[in-house]
Amino acid sequence: MHTETTDGVRRITFDRPDVMNAFTTEVAADLAAELEAVDPETYDAVVLAGEGPAFSAGGDVQTMAERDGTVRDYYETVEDSFGRLAEAAMDARVPLVAKVDGDAVGAGLALVALSDFAYATPDTRFSCAFVRVGLIPDTGGSYLLPKLVGLRAAKRLAFTAEFVDAAEAADLGLVNEAVPEDELDATIEALLDTLRARPTETIGIIRQALHDNLGKEWGDALDHENLLQSHAYDTDEHEEGVSAFLNGREPEF
Repeated sequence: MHTETTDGVRRITFDRPDVMNAFTTEVAADLAAELEAVDPETYDAVVLAGEGPAFSAGGDVQTMAERDGTVRDYYETVEDSFGRLAEAAMDARVPLVAKVDGDAVGAGLALVALSDFAYATPDTRFSCAFVRVGLIPDTGGSYLLPKLVGLRAAKRLAFTAEFVDAAEAADLGLVNEAVPEDELDATIEALLDTLRARPTETIGIIRQALHDNLGKEWGDALDHENLLQSHAYDTDEHEEGVSAFLNGREPEF
């Protein structure tokens, strides 16, 4: 993958087009490290994209043929690669935006699900393809898919591995919208302009609150919300937002 930074946005592009941007465990770990290093003082958002005809075909099946370890070895490998990637995406301190111009399959689909925003071109297809090679959804997919699309739709995607197009993916809630290819860049840039105008540290706290509370009961969720609100209250961004409001001006975040 290659990376660049423009106007406060970290742009990460998967660049193995000859294998449809499939992820080896090393690539997954490298992407996790990139997301772990992104801080809200430097970046307003991260954009994920694929080079060539696919967003990502998911795990590299060629490397799966190397079956010379124990179950414990496999656990540690997955934990340190795709598991680490899922955790890094969930814990990222800035918004993640998936620019999906080409198929998103397996871990590629899971990465779209992990993103805060996802826009796809109409010809893009999505498949939770793990079952085709005798695996279960990983990269957070078994946890997040039912919450995004509902349990019944998640079972359909995971059990059948069938492809759905971008329009159906939008209907399911997997992506925000199916966007014509010639409008995709403008749509992403308009979103980034909005995110740049918002307080990035505060968005990171909002992200944490929403993600942390996904599995909590009401009382615990409310306690955690109160705790994180106290952290937000103590930020310079909150002070600036209040000052701007009281003085009738736009905040400078």
